[in-house]
Amino acid sequence: MDRTLDTDNLEMRLQVLEGRIYGERRNKGAKPVKCAESLARIQAGLTNTANKRERVKILHKKIEDLLKYLDPQFTNHITVPDAMKLEFILAEEDFLLSQASLLEQVSNLQPLLDSTYIRDVPEHATKLHRLSQIHMKEQDQTEVQSQEVKKLFEEYNKMMFLLSKQFTQWDETLRTMEEAKGIRPVE
Repeated sequence: MDRTLDTDNLEMRLQVLEGRIYGERRNKGAKPVKCAESLARIQAGLTNTANKRERVKILHKKIEDLLKYLDPQFTNHITVPDAMKLEFILAEEDFLLSQASLLEQVSNLQPLLDSTYIRDVPEHATKLHRLSQIHMKEQDQTEVQSQEVKKLFEEYNKMMFLLSKQFTQWDETLRTMEEAKGIRPVE
């Protein structure tokens, strides 16, 4: 029962798919075009053609060899003799030894990479992100405070300048009055 239901469901889905692909088009017999039937017919035709031709059969058997021959590395394998490969390796000996040394250092440091400190980095990253947000907020607040302090200093400097100027004027007025009354000698 389930298989027939599955088959009916699959057939219905296939008909919907064919309807979407072909729309209202019809084939020569005015029947709806069936994708699966068309594909099966094409596959059968290709198989019959391939089976009739001996050369195609041989080609199918040799596809792996063809892929191997088409690989760019294969030409290097054929054209470069073993002695030349040995020379390449010897020419790169210092580089290879340095790389081996670096790999050995990495393998020696592997326990450090597996430590709890490294494993806890994501947790610390979220904390660091929160702290950086707080730091940025405080920097903004500091900038605002700096601007306010700068304004207050400017006001203070203006006030001191005006007071100094006023005291200088009062001093000048007082000196002229004292000179006029004879209290202070003229300088």
